[in-house]
Parts: sequence; C-alpha cells; structure tokens
Amino acid sequence: MSILDNIQNYYEPLVIETLAELRGDKSYSDDFLVDVVCVALNHLPPRYIRHEVDMIYYLSPVEAKEMRDKVKKAVEDALDYVDKGQRE
Repeated sequence: MSILDNIQNYYEPLVIETLAELRGDKSYSDDFLVDVVCVALNHLPPRYIRHEVDMIYYLSPVEAKEMRDKVKKAVEDALDYVDKGQRE
C-alpha cells in the first residue's frame, strides 16, 4: 500500500456530486465529464485529507456552505467552458 492511497482531495467527491446534480438528465460522454471535473478542480484550492471525518469536525456550517457554493460555481463555469470548447 502506498502512502498516496491514504490521501484524498476533499473537493473531488464534492465536485462529482455537484456535477451529477447540475447535469440533471442530460447525457454527456465520459470524456466530457472528466474534462469538466478536471477544469472545476483546477479552479478550487486543494484540501487534502486522510479521512472525510477530518473535515466534518473542523468545518463550521458557514465554512461548509462557502465550500459548497465555491464548488457549485466552479462546476457551472467548467460545464460552460468545456461545452464551448467542444462546439468550436
């Protein structure tokens, strides 16, 4: 087992969950979705954790909402960016 197996970016699952919510019933290719996730994550600060509970106990409700708002904005912007890139 590698040390990297025990480290994760807290934003990764949040971005994926938000993307699932925002895309609704629209169908996108896997390549499109991966590009959106990458673009969104590149616009968010890294928050590396070992266990998800590490963040849950140290975030205030205000901080958690701010993070969710930032993720939603990053995903919306990434969807627009990747979609425009594919149309051009």
